[in-house]
Amino acid sequence: MELPDPDETSRRDYLRSLVAVGGTAALSACLDLTGDESGSGVPTGDPVERPARQHAWNDALGTDDDGNPRPPEHHVLVPLSLTTTPDADASDTVEAAFQSLERAYAHDPAGLLFTVGYSPAYFAQVSSEKPIPAPEAITTLESPEFDEFDAVVHFASDKAAVVMEAEQALLGETDEPNGVEMDATLEGVFERAEPRRTGFVGPGLPAEHTGLDGVPDSVPEEAPFFMGFRSGFAESQAPEERVTIQDGPYAGGTTMHVESLTLQLQTWFEQDNHFQRVSKIYSPEHGEEELAGDVGEKLGTSTGVAGEIAERTEQDARERGMVGHAQKAARARDDNGTPPLLRRDFNTVDNEVPGVHFLSLQRSIDEFVRVRQAMAGEDLAGEGVGQRLNNGILQYIFVRRRGNFLLPPREDRALLEA
Repeated sequence: MELPDPDETSRRDYLRSLVAVGGTAALSACLDLTGDESGSGVPTGDPVERPARQHAWNDALGTDDDGNPRPPEHHVLVPLSLTTTPDADASDTVEAAFQSLERAYAHDPAGLLFTVGYSPAYFAQVSSEKPIPAPEAITTLESPEFDEFDAVVHFASDKAAVVMEAEQALLGETDEPNGVEMDATLEGVFERAEPRRTGFVGPGLPAEHTGLDGVPDSVPEEAPFFMGFRSGFAESQAPEERVTIQDGPYAGGTTMHVESLTLQLQTWFEQDNHFQRVSKIYSPEHGEEELAGDVGEKLGTSTGVAGEIAERTEQDARERGMVGHAQKAARARDDNGTPPLLRRDFNTVDNEVPGVHFLSLQRSIDEFVRVRQAMAGEDLAGEGVGQRLNNGILQYIFVRRRGNFLLPPREDRALLEA
């Protein structure tokens, strides 16, 4: 992929494009724009100050005006393939590399948040018992490809230069990220795999991509996600404790599922009206009572679908001929109303196609499957809605890829020995 032309795009979109391209030239262009070779005032960190759970990001995140967690703006998922037999020396090397990044960047969106996950393919290769299942199709509407590499690192930061520089430093392609020397890299233990995935979150960012095929001009200016509405409401997200494995060899860790989706935005924005979009994202009641506002700003910290609206899903299918995406998903909440998934998804234009990398954390992959099946609403088809038509947002999203990963607690995140 070629570097974008800085004269033909906004500053934010230019930075997003550089992250998608990656590599030395893109990083150099990014640092030229920010005017600071050390990453534009990025704070350094201390490994001792990092939490024991890799996935413990919430305390580091800021919040929006309503109190919802505000995710980092730039994201990269770096896939890795094992190139050696795991042993104590390899494990020490990998841990030294991760701790080098923790010294280079503070545990903060202004610095770097990251997690390291291992796939079923990794555990098969080291002849260990598989703690997570291989990914598979979850609904009858999909035939996705599956992640078959061994590990993945999720980098997230508000600064585009940081996610690019950290990726290069980890793989031995730059020596001093943020001015801090690397004690080790992953060279000789892991190598790059495919596909590398990138993305972004933030009000106004989706609307900056209307020049891309498939992204209509009608994307709302302030929407943080391509579908035009806010997401990640505090009440609809699992607490970090809820997604943390409680016992066994991986206690303190979690599991991660990555579902890559492409979006049919042209139909979503130009065939449906605002009432229909609100009804399909949240619930028919949200549309009829005008509960959401233009981009979901009226909802504060809660979608309001738990309880009566979720319980009325089948009735809405029969009587209203339409059900909402959030309404369906809420059927899979715990008995006390707690969501079982902690979502850290982000928009993408990888391969110049609008989409979403739906990244979800949960105690077990089974919980993701349960919630995802509730989202699919296949049990509702024939009850007044179709398999896709008026069945939430299924008519507009298409699953292209899936992957399952184990995120061990931080003290065990380095290469696990065979």
